[in-house]
Formats: sequence, C-alpha cells, structure tokens
Amino acid sequence: MMTPLFPVLFVLITVAVPLPAEAQAQPAAQPPAPAAPPEAVPDPQGPPTPPPNYTYAPGGRRDPFASLVNRGIDARVGTAGRRPDGVPGLAVNEIIVRGILQTPGGYVAMVQAPDGRTYTVRPGDQLLDGRVRTITAEALIIMQEVNDPLSLEKQREVRKPLRGGAEG
Repeated sequence: MMTPLFPVLFVLITVAVPLPAEAQAQPAAQPPAPAAPPEAVPDPQGPPTPPPNYTYAPGGRRDPFASLVNRGIDARVGTAGRRPDGVPGLAVNEIIVRGILQTPGGYVAMVQAPDGRTYTVRPGDQLLDGRVRTITAEALIIMQEVNDPLSLEKQREVRKPLRGGAEG
C-alpha cells in the first residue's frame, strides 16, 4: 500500500521552514489606528459665479434650487405657525358655503370655517390661499393660488356651490 507523497511533503516543508526572530517574538499584530479625516481646505476662489448675462429659462422644468423638502407647506402662515384671524386665515379647501344673500351692492356669501364660525365674504376678499372672484346666486367662485413648484399653473378657479355638487 502506497501513501501519497504530496500531503506528507507539504506538512514537512511548512514545519521545517523557520519563522524570522521578529515574527516569533512579537505578539499578534494590532490593527493600525484609523487615520484622522483630512481637514476641509477652503476654496481660495470661492463658489463659482455665473456670467453676468446668465438667466435661467425653466422651459417647463422645475427650478433645481427650489427645495422639495418643504413642498406643500404654506409660506403665508407665520413663522410661529399661526394664521391670521378671520377670513384672511381661511384656506379655500376648508370653507363650506352655507348661504348666499343678495344685497343692493351685489351678492355676499356666508361661509363656515372648520371651527364652526360663520363669516361673510364679498367679491375681492382675500383668503389664505386665494381671492374671492365672484359670487352668483348658485355658487362662490374663488381664484386659488397653486403652491406647487412643479405645477405650470399658478392659479386655478374653484367653484364652491351652495347646494351639493362637486367643486373644481
């Protein structure tokens, strides 16, 4: 019976080769300490400036510098998060038309706020995100400002009917 010679020779060669004296005397090698992060060197020229005749033409694209993080948050609400009192603090999508009255000066509408209070609005009154355009015997028509940087329309007409029906 013959034993293969290759495994035996491999074992003999690995055992017979002596290690250098430094490798035998040193304990297990420590991992190197992480290098300190390089410090940011200020750019001596500063940020690049566009040429004096440069203008940005969006062409249907969004402004690349407009933040998308706060999209949908109304900038007209104060920094404390408090709205103005009365009709100027009401948003278009929050009001409900409760009545329309005919006066010698034209129509006025009675609208209900989310807190249950009722207000009288006339054509030209400013709301939080729009302006009352006209009041007819059947509906209140408001021009709402669109607060969306991706929208091509900046205003839309919202019709708030007196009785049922869809708005839009």
